[in-house]
Amino acid sequence: MAMRLRIVFLGTAEFALPSLEALAQGSDGVAAVVTRPDRPAGRGRKLRPPPVKEAAQKLGLPVLQPERASHPEGLTSLRDLSPDLFVVAAYGEILREEALALPRLGAINLHASLLPRYRGAAPIQRALLAGERETGVTVQRMVRELDAGDIVVQRSLSIGDEENWGSLHDRLAALGAEAVTEAVDLIRRGEAPRVRQDAEQVTLAPPVKTMELLIDWHRPSAEIARRVRAFAPRPGARTTRAGAFLKVLAARDAGNGGKGVPGRVAEISGEGFSVEAAEGRLWVLSVQPAGGKPMSAAEYARGYRLECGERLGTAEASQGP
Repeated sequence: MAMRLRIVFLGTAEFALPSLEALAQGSDGVAAVVTRPDRPAGRGRKLRPPPVKEAAQKLGLPVLQPERASHPEGLTSLRDLSPDLFVVAAYGEILREEALALPRLGAINLHASLLPRYRGAAPIQRALLAGERETGVTVQRMVRELDAGDIVVQRSLSIGDEENWGSLHDRLAALGAEAVTEAVDLIRRGEAPRVRQDAEQVTLAPPVKTMELLIDWHRPSAEIARRVRAFAPRPGARTTRAGAFLKVLAARDAGNGGKGVPGRVAEISGEGFSVEAAEGRLWVLSVQPAGGKPMSAAEYARGYRLECGERLGTAEASQGP
């Protein structure tokens, strides 16, 4: 019978939860969980634990929260765990070589793209913005360079026509749990492959900047629809109306060809309202007004007295999200 591995799981965000739960229920279990410190959140700025901490506590797992895992105090804590393997998913800190050298069998990382495409912090959003039809997950050996390690396991899936960040995130997280458990099993048996990434195929997925959330109605409606999906349900693509921000949470490209008046409300119906873009129209289906809750676009149009001919995203209202 193969010897059990002492797995230390490093993760913070929701994307890591299926992988943590799968490993905790596996034959090796999880020796300890390392996550980021509690941070102030919400209007009251009360300390809120990361999702991984809450999940680990429910699973009865030891939790460590060093300010920096690669700093001396964090390294000491990690060394004391005597790890065989680090499994990292959505942790939120780039681990230094001193930390990566601690586990006997090294460290693996779950990344939400088909590496070497979309290396970086926002692979799901970037894939949606680019109009990709396929994406996936990669379990890679961790090295000093970000997302550049040898591939152990890779799995792909198709992106739905109306899929947004939220739905794709959840499907990739579930697929990632399958890939992680497969990778750990291969490592335990000494059969894990090491497939080098093709440097000529590298593309990057840098963090999303706040200004990227703004809808530019001078772009084609198909491109705007991708932007809405890439940032839904959060943080939300947004436009402006009467000096206030309006998040667009769901929309579809109505096409209709031709050039319109960018930002002009063209039609209001029980389905929502359409807005002209530089090319085509966007049917807005769901929105969230500033300080309000998400609602249907039709409900917003009635309650906030939207009128045909109004222009959204006008220059005088665009002061940044």
